[in-house]
Amino acid sequence: MTPTASARRRPPRRRLALTTALLSAAALAAACAGPPRTDADRAPVRLSADTPPARGELDSFSWASYAEPPTLDYLQAFDYPQNTVLANVCESLMRWTPQLTPAPGLAERATNPDPLTWVYDLRSGVHFHDGSVMTADDVVYSLGRQMNPDNAAAWAQAFQNVESVDRTGPLQVTVRLKRPDSQFPQYMATAAGTVAAKAGVQAEGRDYGTGGGLHCTGPFALGDWAKGQSIELRRFDDYWGAKAKAKKVVFRFLTDPSARTNALLTGDVDGGYLIPTESYDRLRAGGAGTLYFGEGLSTVNLNVTSMDGPLGDLRVRRALSLALDRSGFVRTGLAGAGTVTGSLTTRAAWAGAPEDVRTAAFAHLTPTTQDLDRAKALVKEAGAEGATLTVATSTIGQDVSLLATAVQAAGARIGLDVRLRTIAPNAFTALFTDPQARVGLDAFPETYYDSITDPLDLLANFRTGAYQNFAGFSDRGYDDLVDRATAAYDPAERGALTAELQRTASEKLLWIPVAEWPTTVFLNKRVTGAPTTIAYLYYPWAADVGAAQ
Repeated sequence: MTPTASARRRPPRRRLALTTALLSAAALAAACAGPPRTDADRAPVRLSADTPPARGELDSFSWASYAEPPTLDYLQAFDYPQNTVLANVCESLMRWTPQLTPAPGLAERATNPDPLTWVYDLRSGVHFHDGSVMTADDVVYSLGRQMNPDNAAAWAQAFQNVESVDRTGPLQVTVRLKRPDSQFPQYMATAAGTVAAKAGVQAEGRDYGTGGGLHCTGPFALGDWAKGQSIELRRFDDYWGAKAKAKKVVFRFLTDPSARTNALLTGDVDGGYLIPTESYDRLRAGGAGTLYFGEGLSTVNLNVTSMDGPLGDLRVRRALSLALDRSGFVRTGLAGAGTVTGSLTTRAAWAGAPEDVRTAAFAHLTPTTQDLDRAKALVKEAGAEGATLTVATSTIGQDVSLLATAVQAAGARIGLDVRLRTIAPNAFTALFTDPQARVGLDAFPETYYDSITDPLDLLANFRTGAYQNFAGFSDRGYDDLVDRATAAYDPAERGALTAELQRTASEKLLWIPVAEWPTTVFLNKRVTGAPTTIAYLYYPWAADVGAAQ
């Protein structure tokens, strides 16, 4: 989840379905603007709500991916390569729509009879790819895998307040919580809520996710996986929902940004998400297709991974932040398709909060204007002149490589020795999962996307022991605020608490915020129908892709 946290709100204690408890598309559109922006920081791109709908079926289409997924086990579906594929194969109890709102998924209905109980009534007649029919037992088993500490699931934190998951009917599952948790029902629309066939997963054993079958329910089933080259998905004709418009999808692993761009321009691949920023102009001018921008819920940050070195001193973190040329990075690293920000959370993530809460959330942010004199004074005050910092970089894309270079340049201006360590694109994911991969690093660029439309999703990362709390920040007051916000089902109450968290994270510079970044998708003239928003990580987007003519 990268490169991806969220906030809670509590409606008055009453019964309500999940689909009415969360954000509406209208609220999202109305609040995306947040506090007023100036001409200097306004993104120079227009966000598209969608791409034109498909006009017919296809035998197949191909898709570019910057890296090969290390596994397709839904327990580890936390990053772009895995989720872009898995969203079309495996489904969850609820579904994130292209409008970034929740909807029923494998559960026809989710109800909340009391603050500690969520009841999921399942669809009948849903087939897994092996032909078996989904039951409540499969749901209990699938969620249980996420909760089993032996599995070290990337989504385990979403279940931290779960007391039990029980079969309460052939097609009903009841989740009982230890304490109220506004985030849990939202995460059931992500990979955390994935359902796979119990018998199939058990039969695969330790090989599950690395080959064989995934035993899920989506519009596509896993086909051939040519390691190091491609993954093929085949249309599942017994799918319970609308049939996919293409019979086959082929994901090609193109780790070099130039190779990826050339493949899009020549038609070797039909489309792709996460377009290299350095390729925007070429793709716009090339005449091969259309480059779209959509709501991303993504911020580009410098993730502080160690408090043992110079960055353990808040003055040094502030100095580095004040020395950063954010506007220059947006122009070059994001090709102008971004917005300078001092906020770790996007404005759109606050769409469901009252206006006064949104104003408070953005009232005390990290300064974004360069102040080299103040930065140098802070470094001197901290006794850090000449101190060495190691920051990861990668050819994964300019959002990573040029931000790392910008950090190095900022350090040089104020007396810090910032050294870059190059990480291969296929190994970059390990920075999020393997503590050994972060040994010797002080920070690395991270594009963090919210997995739900709620700012607590990101801000909860700084709770003691949280999955992405790599630097080991621990503060009882912050933990208490996270717990209170998590327990608050009411939007206004949760939003106000989350705004306090945003202020604390900003003051302490737990990560250094740099920019907001929309999502991108390129489609050649042959295909259309893919959503433009970041919903593609949990929505079966490939099923909507079909013939443009």
